[in-house]
Parts: sequence; C-alpha cells; structure tokens
Amino acid sequence: MSDDMAGGDGRPPATDGNSPSLGQAEGTVRTLMSRFPAGVGVVTAFDTQGRPWGATCLSVCKITLSPPSVLVCLRDKSPILQALLSRSRFAVNMLHREASTTAEMFASADPDRFALTSCHIDPAAGGPHLTDASHTIADCAVADVIGVGDHAVVIGRVFYLSGDETTPTPLLYGLRRFAAWPGP
Repeated sequence: MSDDMAGGDGRPPATDGNSPSLGQAEGTVRTLMSRFPAGVGVVTAFDTQGRPWGATCLSVCKITLSPPSVLVCLRDKSPILQALLSRSRFAVNMLHREASTTAEMFASADPDRFALTSCHIDPAAGGPHLTDASHTIADCAVADVIGVGDHAVVIGRVFYLSGDETTPTPLLYGLRRFAAWPGP
C-alpha cells in the first residue's frame, strides 16, 4: 500500500466523518466490482452422504504454481461451503463461452441443478465435473479457510486438472452480464 493510500505507517487512513457509511461503501464496492470482468466458475463438492452441491463463483484465482493452489470465496452459511468443508475437497469448473445458462442455474436456488446439466460424478474427484459446460476443471483439497465478513476464503491445493482443449474460450461476467473472451 502506498503512503498516499495509508496513514504513513501502513494502516488505512483515518476516517474524517465525511466518509461514506457502510451501506454506501457496499454499494460503491458492488458498482466497482461490476465493472471488473471476471472468469466464471462453478464450485462443486459432495457432502458426507455423497450428495452433490454447487454454486456459481466469480471469486476464483490462482495463488501459486508450487504447490499448485487456488482460492475461491463462498458465503459462510452456504450449503456448498458446508459440503466442501465436510469432506475437505472441492472442484472448480471453469465455464466456457457457451455455458451462461449453467452459470445462471448454479447461481439460483434450483434444487435440480445437477439433474438439469451434464455432469460426471466420481466420488474420488473433488466434486462433480460439469463436463459439457467447462473448459478446465481443477480438483482440490482444502488447505486453509479464512473467514472474512460474511464469506470464507477457501484455499485449495490442486490434485488433479483436466480440460477440453477444443473449447478454451472462457465465459466472463462483467457490467452485470455474461460475455465471451474476444476472439484470438
């Protein structure tokens, strides 16, 4: 953090009473992030009974290549987080340009989402693989979980990676709509 952004000692600047309220700040951050396109993933996991769970996730990123690690951010009371934590494993399905319907379905509360999309169920995987909707799938073991506000940052070590080289164009979400990565 630069000294312009911090109080000179590395701390955030003190508020002066003219700063936006928490509600205003949340709205401002929501607007800011809507203008920042992100790749679209669906995080999937099995609970202890083997039932599949999944949720669309825009907060996915690589942490390091050695060991290969990713992070995902999930609501702290979400069923997908509870399932993921119960078995300490999950899969990140990175969606391709034709998968906006899948992204919308997994962002909804539709209880039949796995019956309505093509997926491969393998109990040895981190979670269900959305094979027809994904260009890349990473199976991960939970390495750490950090609570931040009403979300959990889940750090996963990738133990298996698969992909479809014929459909590598990722699905993006930004400006409150889906789009494909521009052509080559």
